[in-house]
Amino acid sequence: MKLKLAAKLDPQFIPMALVIRDMKAKTAGDGIDIVIGVVRSKGQTTTYKTRIFPEGTGRDQENFDFVERIVKTLLWVAGGFKVIIAGAPVVGKRIAEAYTDKGYRDFDLHFMERVYETKFEVEVVDLAHAPVDCGAAEAIGRHLDGCRIGFDAGGSDRKVSAVVNGEAVYSEEVVWFPKLQSDPQYHFDGIYQAMKTAADHMPRVDAIGVSSAGVYIDNRIMVASLFLKVSDGDFDKYVKNMYLDVAKKLSKDLGYDIPIEVANDGDVTALAGAMDYDDNSVLGIAMGTSEAGGYVDPQGNITGWLNELAFVPVDYCKDAMVDEWSGDYGCGVKYFSQDGAIKLAPAAGIELDEKLSPAEKLKVIQGLMKDGDPRAAAIYETIGTYFGYALAYYAEFYEIKHALIMGRVTSGEGGVILLNRAQEVLDTEFPELAKTMQLHIPDESSRRVGQSVAAASLPKIK
Repeated sequence: MKLKLAAKLDPQFIPMALVIRDMKAKTAGDGIDIVIGVVRSKGQTTTYKTRIFPEGTGRDQENFDFVERIVKTLLWVAGGFKVIIAGAPVVGKRIAEAYTDKGYRDFDLHFMERVYETKFEVEVVDLAHAPVDCGAAEAIGRHLDGCRIGFDAGGSDRKVSAVVNGEAVYSEEVVWFPKLQSDPQYHFDGIYQAMKTAADHMPRVDAIGVSSAGVYIDNRIMVASLFLKVSDGDFDKYVKNMYLDVAKKLSKDLGYDIPIEVANDGDVTALAGAMDYDDNSVLGIAMGTSEAGGYVDPQGNITGWLNELAFVPVDYCKDAMVDEWSGDYGCGVKYFSQDGAIKLAPAAGIELDEKLSPAEKLKVIQGLMKDGDPRAAAIYETIGTYFGYALAYYAEFYEIKHALIMGRVTSGEGGVILLNRAQEVLDTEFPELAKTMQLHIPDESSRRVGQSVAAASLPKIK
């Protein structure tokens, strides 16, 4: 498989987008159709249709390797506690074996069970009973009327804004350390204090909107790295309903009920972009400590998908770097984060002090970039190549008119090189996508204010 634009510092890189294209070409004559579906809450289902080699002809391993990556992608893009494989019983059986306790995809299995509080299963059916798409996108956000609180929970600081008729009349950022705290009261007090401060700058509070990293279902916290040190018992008892509990306390203190809406910070970022561009079909990607994603669909709705792009495979090479947490190879977290930049440093000829933290190592690379060091530029160019091919892969699952990137990895001149290279990949390798997809880096001021206003706009005032 030959790339038209190679990843300069990573010659073994095999883009998933080209694997998809290659499989379609090889099976055009005698391949078999297969439908893969993932089912989540309330029967919502997301499907992907493709072709593989006929089963039992000596290419079953190729089929499994390919289908396993697609299943993995669907689970982390859309989410689900059930996988349906239609039309391929041999590969379906192997997928079922992979998603068992202590199996090949043990991590993914248990993560999805925790999110959906349902036992995970894989069902194999014939093509006549293939799953069909069934969504339930929510038209939340873009409500700018009244007096609103917009809260953004970050890993190193928390931001809150008092928003009156769409204008932020007060904003503050407070340093905090949620990932180091095992006592849930620390989190509760910090969140409540932020919201109370914003409330004090408005005549009343009509609604609260929350942007927070993690997985949220019905405004409940299912999984979130902010509460990394909290025990499982305390998480279930005190954390799951924390945002709802804070809203109840503020309502009690102010003497009237206040509605609250909680959304993943990636979705709120995409929503902020959609509001800024006055358009839809927006995919937002943050490249920081990890890779975070969010999406606003063609109708302007938030889909309820997981959009956990950090765990979505972008590199088909089995020798690719492995993520320590999930134990999987070639996933976005090692390509579009500070780890992605750091892993390329040796190939660029940059020696980093191992005593430095990942954030400090990234600052060294950024300092070299600022000084015009071509070695640092090669790192950003390589990440840009990754990203261009990854966008083509993401486009298999999302309809994308606007892709916006942010996060500390994209700051400065390096982010410009990254985005330009990604555009070059699209122009050269995927010209049909280049015609319909625009790439953006929002400026810092619009990002901060826009995020708080977008978060505040989440609830509808009844």
